[in-house]
Amino acid sequence: MNRNMNYESGIRKIKSFTDLDAWKEGHKLVLIIYEQTKSFPKEEVFGLISQMRRCAVSITSNIAEGFSRQSFKEKIQFYAIAQGSVTELQNQLLIARDVGFITKDDFKNLAAQSVKVHKIINGLIKSSRIHYSSFMIPDSKL
Repeated sequence: MNRNMNYESGIRKIKSFTDLDAWKEGHKLVLIIYEQTKSFPKEEVFGLISQMRRCAVSITSNIAEGFSRQSFKEKIQFYAIAQGSVTELQNQLLIARDVGFITKDDFKNLAAQSVKVHKIINGLIKSSRIHYSSFMIPDSKL
Protein backbone atom coordinates (compact mmCIF):
# COMPACT_ATOMS: atom_id res chain seq x y z
CA MET A 1 0.00 0.00 0.00
CA ASN A 2 1.19 3.48 -0.81
CA ARG A 3 1.84 5.50 2.36
CA ASN A 4 1.15 8.72 0.46
CA MET A 5 -2.43 7.82 -0.47
CA ASN A 6 -5.39 9.41 1.21
CA TYR A 7 -7.64 6.35 1.27
CA GLU A 8 -10.89 8.27 1.63
CA SER A 9 -10.38 10.43 -1.47
CA GLY A 10 -7.84 8.33 -3.40
CA ILE A 11 -5.59 11.39 -3.82
CA ARG A 12 -1.84 11.15 -3.26
CA LYS A 13 -0.43 13.45 -0.61
CA ILE A 14 2.65 15.28 -1.80
CA LYS A 15 5.10 15.34 1.11
CA SER A 16 8.37 15.96 -0.72
CA PHE A 17 9.51 17.41 -4.00
CA THR A 18 10.43 13.86 -4.99
CA ASP A 19 6.70 13.03 -4.95
CA LEU A 20 6.03 15.52 -7.76
CA ASP A 21 5.61 13.97 -11.20
CA ALA A 22 7.48 16.96 -12.65
CA TRP A 23 10.52 16.12 -10.52
CA LYS A 24 10.29 12.36 -11.23
CA GLU A 25 10.15 12.84 -15.01
CA GLY A 26 12.78 15.59 -14.83
CA HIS A 27 15.05 13.25 -12.88
CA LYS A 28 14.65 10.61 -15.60
CA LEU A 29 15.70 13.27 -18.11
CA VAL A 30 18.78 14.14 -16.02
CA LEU A 31 19.86 10.50 -15.92
CA ILE A 32 19.35 10.05 -19.66
CA ILE A 33 21.33 13.24 -20.41
CA TYR A 34 24.23 12.11 -18.21
CA GLU A 35 24.29 8.71 -19.91
CA GLN A 36 23.95 10.13 -23.41
CA THR A 37 26.68 12.75 -22.99
CA LYS A 38 29.21 10.12 -21.89
CA SER A 39 29.71 9.28 -25.56
CA PHE A 40 30.28 12.89 -26.68
CA PRO A 41 33.79 13.83 -27.84
CA LYS A 42 36.15 14.63 -24.95
CA GLU A 43 36.75 18.16 -26.29
CA GLU A 44 33.10 18.88 -25.45
CA VAL A 45 33.61 18.35 -21.69
CA PHE A 46 33.65 22.10 -21.12
CA GLY A 47 31.23 22.79 -23.96
CA LEU A 48 28.02 21.01 -24.81
CA ILE A 49 28.41 18.22 -22.20
CA SER A 50 28.71 20.73 -19.39
CA GLN A 51 25.88 22.89 -20.72
CA MET A 52 23.45 20.02 -21.22
CA ARG A 53 24.13 18.51 -17.82
CA ARG A 54 23.84 21.89 -16.11
CA CYS A 55 20.49 22.54 -17.80
CA ALA A 56 19.11 19.13 -16.92
CA VAL A 57 20.14 19.46 -13.28
CA SER A 58 18.70 22.98 -13.18
CA ILE A 59 15.28 21.59 -14.10
CA THR A 60 14.98 19.35 -11.06
CA SER A 61 16.83 21.76 -8.77
CA ASN A 62 14.36 24.56 -9.50
CA ILE A 63 11.40 22.22 -9.06
CA ALA A 64 12.80 21.22 -5.66
CA GLU A 65 13.44 24.82 -4.63
CA GLY A 66 10.02 25.94 -5.82
CA PHE A 67 8.38 23.17 -3.84
CA SER A 68 10.03 24.41 -0.64
CA ARG A 69 8.85 28.01 -1.05
CA GLN A 70 5.95 29.13 1.08
CA SER A 71 4.24 31.54 -1.31
CA PHE A 72 2.64 30.45 -4.54
CA LYS A 73 4.17 33.48 -6.26
CA GLU A 74 7.66 32.20 -5.41
CA LYS A 75 6.74 28.65 -6.38
CA ILE A 76 5.60 29.86 -9.81
CA GLN A 77 8.86 31.77 -10.27
CA PHE A 78 11.03 28.70 -9.65
CA TYR A 79 8.80 26.42 -11.73
CA ALA A 80 9.04 28.94 -14.59
CA ILE A 81 12.84 28.89 -14.31
CA ALA A 82 12.71 25.07 -14.49
CA GLN A 83 10.57 25.33 -17.61
CA GLY A 84 13.08 27.74 -19.14
CA SER A 85 15.84 25.21 -18.46
CA VAL A 86 13.83 22.56 -20.30
CA THR A 87 13.58 24.85 -23.32
CA GLU A 88 17.30 25.61 -23.16
CA LEU A 89 18.04 21.88 -23.03
CA GLN A 90 15.77 21.32 -26.05
CA ASN A 91 17.90 23.79 -27.99
CA GLN A 92 21.07 21.98 -26.96
CA LEU A 93 19.57 18.65 -28.02
CA LEU A 94 18.97 20.08 -31.49
CA ILE A 95 22.60 21.19 -31.64
CA ALA A 96 23.86 17.80 -30.44
CA ARG A 97 21.77 16.08 -33.11
CA ASP A 98 22.80 18.47 -35.87
CA VAL A 99 26.55 18.15 -35.17
CA GLY A 100 26.23 14.36 -35.01
CA PHE A 101 26.75 13.75 -31.29
CA ILE A 102 23.43 11.92 -30.94
CA THR A 103 21.49 9.79 -33.37
CA LYS A 104 18.08 10.79 -34.70
CA ASP A 105 16.47 7.98 -32.68
CA ASP A 106 18.18 9.08 -29.46
CA PHE A 107 17.15 12.65 -30.24
CA LYS A 108 13.51 11.58 -30.64
CA ASN A 109 13.55 9.83 -27.25
CA LEU A 110 15.26 12.73 -25.50
CA ALA A 111 13.01 15.30 -27.16
CA ALA A 112 9.90 13.31 -26.18
CA GLN A 113 11.03 13.15 -22.55
CA SER A 114 11.80 16.87 -22.54
CA VAL A 115 8.34 17.67 -23.96
CA LYS A 116 6.76 15.47 -21.30
CA VAL A 117 8.67 17.32 -18.56
CA HIS A 118 7.76 20.70 -20.06
CA LYS A 119 4.04 19.80 -20.09
CA ILE A 120 4.05 18.54 -16.52
CA ILE A 121 5.84 21.67 -15.29
CA ASN A 122 3.30 23.75 -17.20
CA GLY A 123 0.55 21.98 -15.27
CA LEU A 124 2.38 22.64 -12.02
CA ILE A 125 2.58 26.34 -12.88
CA LYS A 126 -1.11 26.48 -13.81
CA SER A 127 -2.09 24.74 -10.58
CA SER A 128 0.07 27.12 -8.55
CA ARG A 129 -1.45 30.12 -10.36
CA ILE A 130 -4.94 28.91 -9.45
CA HIS A 131 -3.93 28.67 -5.80
CA TYR A 132 -2.17 32.05 -5.97
CA SER A 133 -5.22 33.68 -7.56
CA SER A 134 -7.57 32.24 -4.95
CA PHE A 135 -5.53 33.93 -2.24
CA MET A 136 -5.52 37.24 -4.11
CA ILE A 137 -9.30 37.55 -4.61
CA PRO A 138 -10.69 39.86 -1.93
CA ASP A 139 -13.51 38.49 0.16
CA SER A 140 -16.58 40.55 -0.73
CA LYS A 141 -18.24 39.66 2.61
CA LEU A 142 -15.69 41.60 4.63
